[in-house]
Amino acid sequence: MNKRFLMKAILGLSLALGLPLAAHAEDTLAKVKSAGVLKVGTETAFAPFDFIDETGAHAGLNVDLFDEIGKELGVKIQWVALPWDGVLPGLEAGQFDMVAGPATITKARVERYRFTVPIAEATVALLKRAGDDTIQKPEDIAGKLVGAGKATAQLKQLQDYGKTLPKPVETREYVGYNEAYADLAAGRIVAVANSLPNIAFVAQKQPDTFAVVKPAFGQPSYFGYIGTKKPEDQSLIDAVDAAILKLKKNGSMAKLQEKWFGTTFDTPDTVPTPKV
Repeated sequence: MNKRFLMKAILGLSLALGLPLAAHAEDTLAKVKSAGVLKVGTETAFAPFDFIDETGAHAGLNVDLFDEIGKELGVKIQWVALPWDGVLPGLEAGQFDMVAGPATITKARVERYRFTVPIAEATVALLKRAGDDTIQKPEDIAGKLVGAGKATAQLKQLQDYGKTLPKPVETREYVGYNEAYADLAAGRIVAVANSLPNIAFVAQKQPDTFAVVKPAFGQPSYFGYIGTKKPEDQSLIDAVDAAILKLKKNGSMAKLQEKWFGTTFDTPDTVPTPKV
């Protein structure tokens, strides 16, 4: 069997079985650059990462950061907004090239998806109503009703934490965190569990309504952006990683974190082994 015949046989078998080929490894990045557009899926109710501001515009850290990533890749960013429980299925269905979110890097997720290097801390904490002296520390939510986002890592950590308390915590799931904050302000729940950067932003914007419960109760964790583990997508995530690391090195990332969180985060330059 000569070499040319062997290569044709391998190609034919791969195509017949739907197997990925090494030559396709650049496909997604090449497609994005050829189109000049990177499609990014997200939700717009996760301030300060993604939200609709007072003028009706899409704003947040993700918007600013992906603008910079787009410049590095030489493409424009096209946003596709969905409720969070539809974002990851949308990625798998090919509705967009990657997910902003961002999402907490968890054990379950790293088995199914590829994360970029972290872009912020994601440790879970509690937001309460300002002046509510019944909740001074995380364990004070024992036996009470607490809200969190549907299908989120924050909900899972809240449920796991609640099992360690003398009385179980009752949880209420929300499609968007804005609904949870509204219920908290109205007294329909006693607290909301979300990542520390998110609730710190909310409390900073509405100090007469909300306050952060310290310390954070969750395991130390980080936020990252998400792509698939398909071979043809790896070059795109590699390129986004390189862009993020460049922005960290030149100080742009710290400036964006300071702008949106009022502080900066010391995040690792590789995807850490998750504890949650």
